[in-house]
Amino acid sequence: MFFDRVILVVMDSVGIGAQPDAAAWGDAGRDTLGHIAEHRGLHVTNFVRLGLANIRPLAGLAPAAETEGAYGKATLLSPGKDTTAGHWEMAGIILDRPFPTYPHGFPQELLDKFEQAIERKTLGNYPASGTEIIKQLGAEHLKTGWPIVYTSGDSVFQIAAHEGVISIEELYRLCRIARELLQGEHRVGRVIARPFVGEPGSFRRTERRHDYAVEPPRPMLLDVLKEAALDVIGVGKIPDIFLNRGITRALPGQNNLEALESTLAAIKQPSRGLVFTNLVDFDMLYGHRLDIEGYGRALEDVDAFLPRLLSALRRRDLLIFTADHGCDPLGPSTDHSREYVPILATGPSVPHNVNLGTRATLADIGQTIAANFGLTIPHGSSFLGEITAPQPPTHCPEATAAA
Repeated sequence: MFFDRVILVVMDSVGIGAQPDAAAWGDAGRDTLGHIAEHRGLHVTNFVRLGLANIRPLAGLAPAAETEGAYGKATLLSPGKDTTAGHWEMAGIILDRPFPTYPHGFPQELLDKFEQAIERKTLGNYPASGTEIIKQLGAEHLKTGWPIVYTSGDSVFQIAAHEGVISIEELYRLCRIARELLQGEHRVGRVIARPFVGEPGSFRRTERRHDYAVEPPRPMLLDVLKEAALDVIGVGKIPDIFLNRGITRALPGQNNLEALESTLAAIKQPSRGLVFTNLVDFDMLYGHRLDIEGYGRALEDVDAFLPRLLSALRRRDLLIFTADHGCDPLGPSTDHSREYVPILATGPSVPHNVNLGTRATLADIGQTIAANFGLTIPHGSSFLGEITAPQPPTHCPEATAAA
């Protein structure tokens, strides 16, 4: 074991350019980080130090002469481009088929079964932005008390309800009913509770969202870590994504700042194993709403927080930043995008200026973490040796000749 602890931070939807198969997913030319840098500009000096601009050219950002750690990008190998596929792949699960999506809404017979089970009608049943659908149907929901059902380009069955009309506990119960119904061919990746408050014209979603994922197949990274008596601290929606499997402790992270503070608190406490964090705001607040300015500002906010994380790292800590997919705020679609994801690995013991190249799968991240603890997961190739072995200096004649 080289590292006592790995801190894995997933910047939800921060893709770094379309994959070669993006056109098959309707995503040719989509480029989350590239378009934000080009159309808005980015001031992310700490991420640049770690090697963000060394992964590929980004407008206005000069590559670091020597990166403070390792950098590269990873390919989403699983069919899909959603949260579940991305996070599961990191843990060593490669899907053999995508989770179902519903571009025209859910089949009426399925919705009939749901309405019968909850003993009330529903509103909506079409793909929409969460903020837009409560604008469109929120007033009718207040009048009828019927929950709003909708989906998106992702494999999700979402239920929105005003907290003053349907209590949080009742909304969660409706979601559990939906999760039980959505099996077989309709086994969506997630059922999501979407509570909101306010009056017509000023509705706003609250942070009491809750995700009901499908059961991950065994084995996967969180399982093998827990079974080896290691800590697995899940921050934000990580426990939901993995249905709490393998989690030894959960910390709050309803937004980026809360998740970062929880991660910092976890780093400051003694532990041995994995701290696994999701930063949800990029995707939820900015990518799906085509808000380039907000997205860029959120990246800069995380960049400004980064020195606090780095200064808290212990000598045998490894910090990895990555993403699960893209969500290009330039559009034209508000859906996720099929993109490479960045890998930035740093820590007091990580050698500088290491180019990890283009990894064949996100599972390489999980396999690296597993290998560090003498374990293995079903998929992925570890890059542990590349971030632990001493690197020859670039000016070394022997290294140049060997190259």
